[in-house]
Amino acid sequence: MRKRAAVLCGAAVVVAGTVTALPADASTAHPTTTTVQPAKPTWKKCATTNYPTLQCSSVQVPLDHTNPHGKQITLALSRVPHTAKTYQGPLLVNPGGPGGSGLTLAGFVASSLPKAVASQYDVIGFDPRGVGKSTPALDCKPGYFNPVRPDSVPSTPALEKANLARVKAYTAACGKKYANLLPYIDTVSAVRDMDSIRAALGARKINYFGYSYGTYLGAVYAKLYPERVRRLVLDSIVDPTGVWYDDNLGQDYAFNDRQQALMAWIAKYDSTYKLGTDPARIEAKWYAMRAALTKKPADGKVGASELEDTFIPGGYYNGYWPYLAEAFAAYVNDKNADPLVEAYENYAAIDASGDNGYSVYTSVQCRDASWPRDWNQWRRDNWAAYDKAPFMVWNNAWYNAPCAFWPTRTKEPVNIANGKLPPVLLFQATNDAATPYEGGATVHRMLAGSSLVVEEGGGNHGITLSGNACLDKYLSTYLSDGKMPRGGREVDAVCQKTPDPKPLTSAKSATSTAHGSTLHGLLGFRG
Repeated sequence: MRKRAAVLCGAAVVVAGTVTALPADASTAHPTTTTVQPAKPTWKKCATTNYPTLQCSSVQVPLDHTNPHGKQITLALSRVPHTAKTYQGPLLVNPGGPGGSGLTLAGFVASSLPKAVASQYDVIGFDPRGVGKSTPALDCKPGYFNPVRPDSVPSTPALEKANLARVKAYTAACGKKYANLLPYIDTVSAVRDMDSIRAALGARKINYFGYSYGTYLGAVYAKLYPERVRRLVLDSIVDPTGVWYDDNLGQDYAFNDRQQALMAWIAKYDSTYKLGTDPARIEAKWYAMRAALTKKPADGKVGASELEDTFIPGGYYNGYWPYLAEAFAAYVNDKNADPLVEAYENYAAIDASGDNGYSVYTSVQCRDASWPRDWNQWRRDNWAAYDKAPFMVWNNAWYNAPCAFWPTRTKEPVNIANGKLPPVLLFQATNDAATPYEGGATVHRMLAGSSLVVEEGGGNHGITLSGNACLDKYLSTYLSDGKMPRGGREVDAVCQKTPDPKPLTSAKSATSTAHGSTLHGLLGFRG
């Protein structure tokens, strides 16, 4: 969620890095029906070796769905076609973000579900507007995350000024480069695109499977088009009552908990990492490493902010813990920064697709809902959170800070409460950091007739098709015949978490989390 054509009419004026705030746009609630029938996609084989049955195509949709005959944009699509005699329709999949590409996810989902289930669906991936192979694709400021960035913790006025200057420059670049696009990069517009995809496929209804931000996308689709939903699966669920400022503050506490869980895991394997058996003292060594990197970044690449970037993925997926622990231990015990630099390059370095994803992330979140425009409120709220949960607070604050200065009107969030849907299946881990547990419980209450399956003790983000057979059985049964668990209370079914990883002592242990790694590579981070 962390873890993205009219001219800006009377809109924000970007001058010298400042933005004039605009009132909320209250015209968000319900879409008008697009009157233009999109052309049927022409499918051809994708250029991928990992998923040989994956096909690619595209569809044109209006930039502004209230002006269906106006400027058109192109959405990239992918498909694994059904092969069974029984056909249950299209299954649209989304990895989250906002800003995540869903093209490869279609191949992953189709190959990860039982063949008897997947073969009954056309599994459809898509790059939402602005993302990846869809055109136009956003890239506000290439290289924005290039190292070494200022220390994220603004412990001096100079550091706060430096970080704010970066944020304002980024916002100004977006406003200047994409003034005609930004008013249409938002969740509701993406939902309308999904309905255009449905129409292009010739389907009366769709099935949908979304992770992370994709759960919000699916819930909003279900609110605006309830009669067009056949089956709906939401995994690792955004709290729709906190979009987006409060949700991002809530992440800070949860990610701090996951970082402390990593410290406890390292303490458990002191014979391997030799960092001690007291998690609190190990955590102190981590912050000492951070302080050292502030003064002397490793290989000129990994300073304090980049160190945070490197360890944040461990909050999404514990399969990365052994690699992060090895890098941590090598730096502290052997004065060897090479594994840390390698971990940064593997988990945190931002390439062109990452620049694109972040551009869409900011564009969607900043447009979707109101954010505080007074930086004093950001300062107060984030220092208060930092006092209790310091690990990710300021890194997360600067990641989202463009929304304090964003050059478009903000919309009103969609109230996703819904009593008009077929049964919806929800999955949530109790210790998920990116989308904390309360989001799953809230959406369960808001979607009448839904069922909530909980992974007890689990802390990963994106939990189905990631190695937990108990969860996957509920998913497969629902997609096969629509049957769901019914517990009658807040939780309808409980699965125990999969075991935490072990240190990398053998080739077997190195590959034991391979399937989960594949999924989490597709989901990305901050979303």
